[in-house]
Amino acid sequence: MALPKLQCITHALKNLSLLSHPDQRALVCVNQVRAMSRVKRRHTVPPFWLPKTTRTMYPEHMTPENEVFLKDVIEEKYSSPLKTECWERGTWAKNSMRCGLIGRKIGIYPMWTKDGTRLLTTLLQVSDNQVIKYIKPEDIVQGKRKRYRELGALVIGADHIDPRIVTKEYYSVFSEAGVMPKKKMSKFLITPNAKLSPGTPLYASHFQPGHYVDIAGITIDRGFQGVMKRWGFKGMPASHGVTKSHRRGGNIGSGGDKARVLLGTKMPGHMGRERRILRGLKVWRINTQHNVIWVHGPAVPGGVGSYVYIYDSVLPDHRHTQENHPPFPTCFQDEEEVEEELYDQELHTFREPSVQFVEK
Repeated sequence: MALPKLQCITHALKNLSLLSHPDQRALVCVNQVRAMSRVKRRHTVPPFWLPKTTRTMYPEHMTPENEVFLKDVIEEKYSSPLKTECWERGTWAKNSMRCGLIGRKIGIYPMWTKDGTRLLTTLLQVSDNQVIKYIKPEDIVQGKRKRYRELGALVIGADHIDPRIVTKEYYSVFSEAGVMPKKKMSKFLITPNAKLSPGTPLYASHFQPGHYVDIAGITIDRGFQGVMKRWGFKGMPASHGVTKSHRRGGNIGSGGDKARVLLGTKMPGHMGRERRILRGLKVWRINTQHNVIWVHGPAVPGGVGSYVYIYDSVLPDHRHTQENHPPFPTCFQDEEEVEEELYDQELHTFREPSVQFVEK
């Protein structure tokens, strides 16, 4: 059986040697077929076409005095007024869409109502959010839906980093807006009347207590798990003839003449690290000094310290109206005095929290 395989390999090498032109040889390598699963939604390793980073940071051996001097120069440069003037602010209209915020999950905190009802809330900190760029509707790739063809986009950045450790190409994205380079960026679709000039800061007061938000994030990576942990299977019996199959999934065959495993069958595999969106979470409290938002429930995707994206809720029952719409296009906290807000209604009134925050 080894002789036919050897003859096939020899025949292939002869055909390759006949291709004298370099372009013809390249044609042999581009016909590679990669079999990928149609239900796989994320990758655990970088794709093969992604170029590897070859940039190396070398120590500069600067004295502490020079480090302090450079830090003061950077703070003085980016504390100046914005390079662009503030644009004309739009007014609220029906079906208006504001931009969202980039928050960081910092933990879970319990709260109690006056009647003793206990609620679990998740704390999200809006850290150093600024507008990086505005993209006009005509510059966005048009979608199939007519509604999305009329929307622009705002690029928001969070958590500034030292500009000395970023590349020149990445730094140029922020130099046009006159802001510090950001660690995290995201794009939010908006209506043209909700646009903001580059460099505009965004705070937690962008939302209001009592309103509802949608939160998107990446779930915790659990690695490779079995069907009992991944899908909640009961498992096989623990005794009476079961041999080494206590935590297995059992039969997965289709039966009949199909003789194949259907796509989407619940089997062992990678668990977590997927994008999830929770809709209709109520905002219970907002601390304007530390830019912290209390949202309902402990099920916000991601672990402590992970980034999440906060939007106005798109659920029909929680959409904003002309009477109770939030600050539009955002709350300019530097222009007006904003104190810590706490949701207060007849049926949902909170006691004073056990942890006191200093009011602004």
